[in-house]
Amino acid sequence: MTKSLSRRGFLARAAALGCSAAASPLLTPVSLAAGPWDNRLVVIILRGGLDGLDAVRPWGDPDFAAARPRLAQRRPDGLDLNGFFGLHPALAPLMPLWQAGELGFVHAVSQPYRDKRSHFDGQDLLEAGLPSLGDGIRDGWLNRMLQTTPGVQTETAYAIGSETMLLTKGAAPVSNWSPDVDITLSAQGVRLLEMTMRSDPALGAAMAQALVLAENDGDAVVVEGSDDDMMSMLQQDMKPRAAGKSHLRIADFAARQLVGDTRVVSFSLGGWDTHARQDNRLKQPLDRLAKVLLRLKEGCGQVVWGRTTVVAMTEFGRTVRENGTRGTDHGTGGAMILSGGALRGGKVFGAWPGLAEADLYARRDLMPLDDVRRYAAWAIRGSFGLERSHLEHTVFPGLEMGDDPRMLL
Repeated sequence: MTKSLSRRGFLARAAALGCSAAASPLLTPVSLAAGPWDNRLVVIILRGGLDGLDAVRPWGDPDFAAARPRLAQRRPDGLDLNGFFGLHPALAPLMPLWQAGELGFVHAVSQPYRDKRSHFDGQDLLEAGLPSLGDGIRDGWLNRMLQTTPGVQTETAYAIGSETMLLTKGAAPVSNWSPDVDITLSAQGVRLLEMTMRSDPALGAAMAQALVLAENDGDAVVVEGSDDDMMSMLQQDMKPRAAGKSHLRIADFAARQLVGDTRVVSFSLGGWDTHARQDNRLKQPLDRLAKVLLRLKEGCGQVVWGRTTVVAMTEFGRTVRENGTRGTDHGTGGAMILSGGALRGGKVFGAWPGLAEADLYARRDLMPLDDVRRYAAWAIRGSFGLERSHLEHTVFPGLEMGDDPRMLL
């Protein structure tokens, strides 16, 4: 026999046993944070190396089509941004955001990482926000932003997803949640959990927090029928979720937290390493990203969305020329994707270096003209008002922020 018990009801039971919320051992990470601000910041790491030249196509550059005879065969109708750049068809659902000034892009940007083109090193440096691997990686730039901010609580920032993100690692408190795990409790498991909460307050508090986070994803805690081995059943309680719609569950969960006390959310989206058949392989991750942004806007509502900035960044760009398998290889200069109601969008920020061979980095990659960390720093300053010196010396050591790109309203 199986019956459903709402998470709220189960939490009420846990509260009666004297449990308080603490860090959860039952969940794998999504990161969230709450702070003394009214604005919100969402950071999305696009793992694998987004081809910004395909996502935001420079149709106005005469060398673009020649470099990509199969990937850039036709200029799609209705996706022109400004007469020079146009969107990939999979991003077409975002055109209303562009027209509303809630979508923007930055081309020809890169972090300081150069030439080795390792996903692992590139991602570590991107999330650490440091100028080089030799500086030592101890924490992430988003956590360093929180470390000296008064009033930060565990609910201030969330790291969302099944992987640990260096971006949010560090001394400041950050909560974690995963869309890939749900809670299913046997009747014996419920009793064992109750006994544990009575006898071990610290573990009981951690379990209570796990249930708090579980409740926040909108599902019910399921209490299943009997089994003689209570411990075995409890070990079976955390069941993997189907992966198909996890990006939508991430967006829904993030939006619910942002409507509440959370001010910073981070998560990653994969699938951007397109060495072959890029014309087909890039459609799905772009479609997921578009749906995530639209779902965030819908879930936040007009008021909260109007105070939200979304920054999507990747470890490096890809080669200008397509390869022999209709894909692109690891490159240097890439693109950032910006969104949110707080954005002064409808614009492609930054300068354009050109795609003639003499203008390329190492005669193969888009030449980076700006530092991706600079735009992240200005997004933080515009959202939360942190001092420029703090951003340049602590959050992003060695960064020179330069002139304000006026990204935010």
